[in-house]
Amino acid sequence: MPSSPAATPRRRVFNRSLAAACTTAVAVGALGACGTPGTAPASKPTDGAVSTAIPTDKVTLSILTSDESPTTKALTDAFVKKHPNVTIDYRFTAYDSYNTSLALALNSDNAPDLALLNLLGNTAKAGQIRALDPYVKAYGWDKTVSASQLDQWRSNGKGNQLGTGNLWAAPAGFSLVGVYYNKQIATKLGIDGPPKTLADFEQQLAKAKAAGELPIQVSNLDGHSSFIFQALANQFQKPADSTAWAFNKPGSTVENEAGTKAAEKLADWTAKGYLPEGANGVDNAGATAAYTKGKGLFLFDGNWDAGVVDKAMPKSSGFFTLPGLTPESPAAGVGTSLAYAISTKAKNPDLAAAFLNFLTSPEAGQIQLDNGFMPVSQDASIKAAEGSVRAEFVEAWGKVGKSNGLTPYFNNATATMNDVLTSQGQQLIADKIKPADYLKAVQAEWAKGQK
Repeated sequence: MPSSPAATPRRRVFNRSLAAACTTAVAVGALGACGTPGTAPASKPTDGAVSTAIPTDKVTLSILTSDESPTTKALTDAFVKKHPNVTIDYRFTAYDSYNTSLALALNSDNAPDLALLNLLGNTAKAGQIRALDPYVKAYGWDKTVSASQLDQWRSNGKGNQLGTGNLWAAPAGFSLVGVYYNKQIATKLGIDGPPKTLADFEQQLAKAKAAGELPIQVSNLDGHSSFIFQALANQFQKPADSTAWAFNKPGSTVENEAGTKAAEKLADWTAKGYLPEGANGVDNAGATAAYTKGKGLFLFDGNWDAGVVDKAMPKSSGFFTLPGLTPESPAAGVGTSLAYAISTKAKNPDLAAAFLNFLTSPEAGQIQLDNGFMPVSQDASIKAAEGSVRAEFVEAWGKVGKSNGLTPYFNNATATMNDVLTSQGQQLIADKIKPADYLKAVQAEWAKGQK
C-alpha cells in the first residue's frame, strides 16, 4: 500500500488510497465545487424499473477515480475476469485536482458510469448522481451490508443531513480504527490477550506504567487524540448517538455526560503519563515506527498501518476495538469507506450497479482486505494470514459489523472539524485547557457547521 499522508482533514491520517474514502466524506455540503443548487434538478430515486442482468454483448464500463492504490484496479480486473465481454474505461485523476474536476466530469456529455466520491453533499443536491435505492432493493444490500456501513452514504438530498434518506454511493472497502497491542510487552507484563472491559484496559495501562513501559503510543501532530476521545465516547453512549452527532442530527451534542466522561478520561490518562511526552509533535508514521520498535504497549491507529506493523513485527502485534463497560457491551469501532456513485448521465447504470454489487461479494472482500481495506462482505471465507495483525482486524471487523457498531469519524462532522479537534486535543494533552473547554470548542464548531 502506498503511504503518502496529505495534510487536510482525514487525509493527514491515511495514505491517499484510504484518503479517498475518509477525507471529509461525510462533511455535508462541503463539496461546493461538485455542484451548485439550481445547476440541475435535485437527485431522486431512479424512475422506472432497474435490471440486475449483466449484458452479454461487448460493453464498456467507465470509472472515474482518484484512488492510487491497487484496490480499484484489482477489483475491476476480477469483475472483467467473470464478465470478459466487459471493458473497463479506467479514468484516473490525481487526488489534488479530483474534487474540483469532478463536477465538470459528471456534468459532461462523456460522464463516467461510476465515480469515486470523496465527499457527499452537493453532488446529490445538484442532481449529478443517482439514488441507489432501487438497486438496494433489487440486490438486497440492506440484508447483506450492515446499516452502519451503508448509512454513511445516505443523505436527504438537500445536502444538510446525512445518515438518512436515499443511498447515493456504495462502499468499496472500509477503514477501522482501534487499538494495536504489542504481544511481547503484554506477555512480559503478565497480560493475557485483549482487555474484556474498559476497566480491564485501564488496569493494563496502569500495569504498563508501573513497569516502566509506555502505555499508549499516539500521533497527536495529526490529531489522533480524537481517536481516543471518540472510542471512549462510543463506550459511554450508544454508538448510534455518536453517529447522530457525526451526521449532524439536530440537537446532538458532545457536551453531554458521555462526552464529558470521554474528555475527562483522556485528560486523566495524559496526567498519569499514559501518553508519550511530545505526542503533539509526532506524526502518524513516527508513532507507528515507535510502536513497532517496542515503544508503547498500545497504539491507537487504523488498518491502513496493518501492513507496516505486520512487516516490522510479524505475529507480534494484536488488535482490538476499545471494549465497553461490560464484557457484554456491543463492539463499536470508528471508520468510513471508499465509495462509488453512479452518475446521472451514466450510459450503463445497470452494469455500474452490477459492479457495485460485486463489491459486496466474498471474492471482492478478499481483494479489499489484501489491498489494505476492511471488506464490505462479512463472509467467513475472507481470511488474512494466520497470526497477522490483519487477521485480528478481520475478527474485530466482524464483531463491529454484527453489532452494527461502526461510527463515522467525528473529525468529518464539518469541513473544518478535524482542525478543531486537532488543535483542541493538542491543548488538552498539553494541559492548557480543561475538558469542558475542549468540549465547548468542539461543539461550537459543530454548531457553526449547521448554519
